[in-house]
Amino acid sequence: MRYARWAAVLAVMTALAVVVGCGGDDSGGGESSAEVKAPEGQEAMKELGEGEGEVNLVAWAGYVEDGSTDPAVDWVSDFEQETGCKVNTKIGNTSDEMVTLMRSGQYDGVSASGDATLRLIAGGDVAPVNTDLIPNYADVFESLKDQPWNTVDGQAYGVPHGRGANLLMWRTDKVKPAPDSWGAVFDANSPYKGKVTAYDNPIYIADAALYLKATQPDLGIDNVYELDDKQFQAAVDLLKQQREIIGEYWSDYTKEQAAFTSGDSVLGTTWQVIANLLEADKAPIKVVLPKEGATGWSDTWMVSSKAKHPNCMYMWMDHIISPKANAAVAEWFGEAPSNQKACAETAVKNHCDIFHAEDEDYFSQVAYWTTPTKDCGDDRGAVCKDYSEWVQAWTEIKG
Repeated sequence: MRYARWAAVLAVMTALAVVVGCGGDDSGGGESSAEVKAPEGQEAMKELGEGEGEVNLVAWAGYVEDGSTDPAVDWVSDFEQETGCKVNTKIGNTSDEMVTLMRSGQYDGVSASGDATLRLIAGGDVAPVNTDLIPNYADVFESLKDQPWNTVDGQAYGVPHGRGANLLMWRTDKVKPAPDSWGAVFDANSPYKGKVTAYDNPIYIADAALYLKATQPDLGIDNVYELDDKQFQAAVDLLKQQREIIGEYWSDYTKEQAAFTSGDSVLGTTWQVIANLLEADKAPIKVVLPKEGATGWSDTWMVSSKAKHPNCMYMWMDHIISPKANAAVAEWFGEAPSNQKACAETAVKNHCDIFHAEDEDYFSQVAYWTTPTKDCGDDRGAVCKDYSEWVQAWTEIKG
């Protein structure tokens, strides 16, 4: 059963203290796609050669399963048999750690999140990707291609892995009426004071900005990751106000699940997979994509510019977005697959409905995580707050 498998992998994730999926706890700044300049002289592979016998990956827990976590969960063994490329995986606990590992030159590829991809590109740590050498790329949802976090100046730097949205969850027996707005978690006079929860990461500042974008249009917020001083301070002030009603922040699946099960938390931000696990345990919860929209994430497989096994890495990128493998990892991990043909391969036949994989109207309301930088990406120039300033502000917010 899918949820039983998730219980197993969650135990592994907790042991590793992993914040799985996207985000992490980066402490450095980065670049927006508007200002990223890839190093000169880099070229994408022109033709695929013979495999080198192995491939060394940096990945989030749950992305590269070979049956060791659960014998029934394995999309690595068939790849190894078909290509002769042995897969060696190093779990990256955070985006910052992944960047550091990739800069060591010891790894061939990485499953990078949007808050790491641009730094890797600008630093010359990853190479341009020739998608013509990756046949399954043709079936990736068009809305995931040529995006600011995986493409620079029209050149792809990887293949999309999957995506998801950050949702509003509540206990139906405690919170009435049912909320439809993020205002429910920002209400200074909330009747649920002390039982509200929020994601514990500086990138959560974007959630406040997203709410302000809808409710205070005079601030002129367009991109929630490109905030000038006035916009940023408004978001920080809102989060400091919210701090007074927060019971606890979460960055661990199992802790939020336990808090909603016990009733210590009754309202807050979540991911679809957590809601699924709670529903499987008969907890009285519901989730909604609020009327203001939501933040979200999309991960990208990228190849190192120093890859010692580039052919095997290209083969891996094609394999992980193939219908069968992409369906397996999306179902195990709890996300929408990137390959549209994967929806026909999931064991739970309505998986893609649950995760809105084919619902572009749904994802058009999602502002995917990316690295905030000083470059505002518009005529304001370099006056926006970079990620280091987000980190500093988050420390102040939490007190």
